[in-house]
Amino acid sequence: MDKLDRNSIEARCRWPGWQDKLCSAEEASALIEDGMTVGMSGFTRAGEAKEVPRALAERAALDPFSITLMTGASLGNDLDKLLTDANVLSRRMPFQVDATLRRAINDGRVMFIDQHLSETVELLRNRQLAELDVAVVEACAITEEGGIVPTTSVGNSASYAILADKVIIELNLDSPAEMEGLHDIYIPQMRPTRPPIPVVAPDSRIGTPYIPIDPEKIAAIVVTRGKDSPSTVLPPDADTRHIADHLIRFFSDEVSAGRLAPSLLPLQAGIGTMANAVMSGLAEGPFEHLTMYSEVLQDSTFDLLDAGKLDFASGCSITLSEACGERVWSNLDAYRDRLILRPQELSNHPGIVRRLGIIAVNTALEVDIYGNVNSTHVGGTRMMNGIGGSGDFARNAQLSVFVTKSVAKGGDLSSVVPFVSHVDHTEHDVDVLVTEHGLADLRGLAPRERAERVIEQCADPLYRPALRRYFEEACRRGGHTPHCLEQALSWHIAVERDGHMRSLQEEGVEAVGA
Repeated sequence: MDKLDRNSIEARCRWPGWQDKLCSAEEASALIEDGMTVGMSGFTRAGEAKEVPRALAERAALDPFSITLMTGASLGNDLDKLLTDANVLSRRMPFQVDATLRRAINDGRVMFIDQHLSETVELLRNRQLAELDVAVVEACAITEEGGIVPTTSVGNSASYAILADKVIIELNLDSPAEMEGLHDIYIPQMRPTRPPIPVVAPDSRIGTPYIPIDPEKIAAIVVTRGKDSPSTVLPPDADTRHIADHLIRFFSDEVSAGRLAPSLLPLQAGIGTMANAVMSGLAEGPFEHLTMYSEVLQDSTFDLLDAGKLDFASGCSITLSEACGERVWSNLDAYRDRLILRPQELSNHPGIVRRLGIIAVNTALEVDIYGNVNSTHVGGTRMMNGIGGSGDFARNAQLSVFVTKSVAKGGDLSSVVPFVSHVDHTEHDVDVLVTEHGLADLRGLAPRERAERVIEQCADPLYRPALRRYFEEACRRGGHTPHCLEQALSWHIAVERDGHMRSLQEEGVEAVGA
């Protein structure tokens, strides 16, 4: 170790015992053995440990072994791909976005447990999941007492470090030192005598700026350098602008009716291009002094901060495009007083979501005419990414909004169907559906009223006639929620058989279901 590196480490690592724990990623990875349960930092391609997972994959190529891996959400830097290709993963939870891992999950080679993101550490804490053997956490600093200062995500890192038998810390010297002080680490007490969690506003600070652990558990410190993967968010297109416009008009009407103030209520946005584009669109709206209480702080968060529209944002990770990252990380001091990063069981906590009256905006794969939402499974069976935190927010938000484009694959598929192929969010938890064609406010409507509104406001004109025919026939058969089950499934069967739904446009549901 040269003098420059030593000075850099000492500036970040104030814990006196660090030199005795310093080791390589390869040496640290040897602490992880076959069959262990491992918790790693990382939430939506942000703040993941970067070198120990690589060392695990390299070791497994020579000496095969497998583990159960828990994270906050998805990992960046292709780590899920590397671990999958090396057959390291036998079981994975609670969320992922990697194409290679997705294939292994759908082939049955990796057992994937899709969980509401607020629940994973709650299950661990109450010993409903296998106990953690090792936690691997990326840090930007280590305090005098051995406290871990996370980097760009908290996710489940705090509870993993507290609950695991051993902790491996990756001290990333490339992470901004200015991140220290940005985090708010609070761990709920055990049930059944847990006091209320005292978050009463997005800017409430209730914990410590570091993860408090027993330093005796620190088994290894690996010094690293490296950046998070940039997000793959695409710029808004005509359809996402239309969706944003529909929502802005809807919010404006809610303000006019006195149901919302001009500052609205704290906003939550799901990950990805669609929700990010919709949030960015609010910069053009008439609303001022907005706040955010969400999971992932994306480009749109900083667009709204820069536009002077957003006063404060609370999340559990920061995931940015390369261009936005250059703007933010080189000027973090300008944002620090307006940001908090929390553990995901707090960012997604149902009680806090309900207390604050969140406006939740999440993305659907498909919706049905009664308001049920599929956000996870293509064709009802093939996992895409996972439910993430959308259920935590949808069930408890003051306004639960789901957005989607009305068609997929160039019009081959309708995103509005008679009955979704997999239900993640029931009609009881969905208030508003929005596509580029319009917005369906479903509040206070019975199922038959919902169906008419969804078909006329949200479905693509190509598929409206078939949806109308389906609904008319279903109503003739009767029922509180009318269905022709064989015809409802025929929409999905058409995709399995033909690769598209276009035959429904000409033939109608009856012919396809015959």
